[in-house]
Amino acid sequence: MNLFAEMHALVTGALTELAADGTLPAGLDLANVAVEPPRDAGHGDMATNAAMVLAKPAGMKPRDIAEALAARLMADPHVASAEVAGPGFLNLRLAGPVWQGVVAAALAQGRDFGRGTLGRGKRVNVEYVSANPTGPMHVGHTRGAVFGDALAALLDFAGFSVTREYYINDGGAQVDVLARSVYLRYLEAHGQEVAFADGTYPGDYLIGVGEALKEKVGDAYVGQPEAAWLPEVRDFATEAMMEMIREDLALLGVTMDVFYSEKSLYGTGRIEAALDALKQKGLIYEGVLEPPKGKTPEDWEPRVQTLFRSTAHGDDVDRPVMKSDGAWTYFAPDIAYHYDKVSRGFDALIDVFGADHGGYVKRMKAAVSALSDGQVTLDIKLVQLVKLMKNGVEFKMSKRAGTFVTLRDVVEEVGADVTRFVMLTRKNDAPLEFDFDKVLEQSKDNPVFYVQYAHARIASARRKAEEAGIDVSDAALAGADLSGLTDEGELALMRRLADWPRQVEIAARANEPHRIAFYLYDLASDFHALWNRGNEKPELRLVQEGNPHATRSKQALAAATRQVIANGLGLCGVTPLDELR
Repeated sequence: MNLFAEMHALVTGALTELAADGTLPAGLDLANVAVEPPRDAGHGDMATNAAMVLAKPAGMKPRDIAEALAARLMADPHVASAEVAGPGFLNLRLAGPVWQGVVAAALAQGRDFGRGTLGRGKRVNVEYVSANPTGPMHVGHTRGAVFGDALAALLDFAGFSVTREYYINDGGAQVDVLARSVYLRYLEAHGQEVAFADGTYPGDYLIGVGEALKEKVGDAYVGQPEAAWLPEVRDFATEAMMEMIREDLALLGVTMDVFYSEKSLYGTGRIEAALDALKQKGLIYEGVLEPPKGKTPEDWEPRVQTLFRSTAHGDDVDRPVMKSDGAWTYFAPDIAYHYDKVSRGFDALIDVFGADHGGYVKRMKAAVSALSDGQVTLDIKLVQLVKLMKNGVEFKMSKRAGTFVTLRDVVEEVGADVTRFVMLTRKNDAPLEFDFDKVLEQSKDNPVFYVQYAHARIASARRKAEEAGIDVSDAALAGADLSGLTDEGELALMRRLADWPRQVEIAARANEPHRIAFYLYDLASDFHALWNRGNEKPELRLVQEGNPHATRSKQALAAATRQVIANGLGLCGVTPLDELR
């Protein structure tokens, strides 16, 4: 059930009827007609801009359209009042049974309440995390992992067919550095004194990898030249790091559908095939780029290079794909990887990048546009940095990693649920401060506690009703008479529940899962406000001892609220709690 969609259909249906009887001109485009909550809740339950957007094409005054539409809508039993405001906005108040129907729908649909059809089964690839396999995941990766995973869950709930994908950056020079670092730990495992040169990875996390390598090959690589061991150690180290990364992701509740190796693009003709596809479109040429203004990028050379004409697809400058010495640029395998995604038949692609990859946005969008002839969209979401705080100061060091705080550090400190929810309390492109002390507080200022507390309070009230001998089973609540839910606090809670399917659709359209966390906080606020009013007005309490009828109606509203909280937390990857720990 999507009440806003139903009311939108009611409004557009009324407009169609007005056109049919000659009140409005025929053939008006209704695409921009919206039905939304009013800016001021005191003005009504919903508002429509229909008269404002149709006035000019209809050649009529907005108020004349609004008044005709109001009269038509008032004939519908769902509408209690329709009032014209200002130049022609129309504010609607809905009849009580409409709101009670939202409660019934939430109880009946359960986990599927709010599930949408926006995606209509379109195939979407969400690539996220994609951390270099050179060490454990750090807190920056954690935010990207949570964001991407929540976005994938949101899109699935909104009706898309979603593939969760991790791109393993195992084809670059950093993997050779990893191999050399592991080799040093391997020698150390054989009792040798080693020194880590600048550019190697000195973290303790490689000690076990070096020991595992010793266990596998014995002393076969001791004293051998690099050429004798580098390829094998590189593969061994990469797999060991990926196993560590998979374990870290599992701690966070993240599971990937696909792990795609960058290395698989090299020596297989895939890069050449992707560039050939662009060449056939006239988008690959030999040329010299103009010197850039300001800082010189790493892929600029003052000599002839092989270039992708990315400016033909919205980029600021054309981009090198092959250097003058015949080596691929970093961009070339990225093109091939996205060509593979396009070839797999996805309708839309989403990449979740760290904020430091902002310079790649236009070129990657240009590449996907060119490779798919504009048929496949690419949305790139940049995830800003996380600032960790503890005891009032910035928290920076992890002994195990050597230089940074790991995902495992954070999860072991506060738990996966807290980690995930807090990471969604800011929009992805806004910096986030993660205070270890505050996220464990039991207060309204801690959003994850505040939402979990609402869920736990409802579960507690249900147990109390059962202890009082009142039947509040699912079947009993499904059949409860909800007509007595008329208090303004109860109606406010029902209005918030009705907004859940709309919020899911808005968040999915914008690829913004933080909106779900925001909604849950607002829903919890409405519930806690109603609960607290029960201290002053006993007739609002969820358990009305000696009155099973009233108890069941209030428990039904609470159960619907609990269901929506559980559904929203599920999209965030957070476990709803019936009792706070």
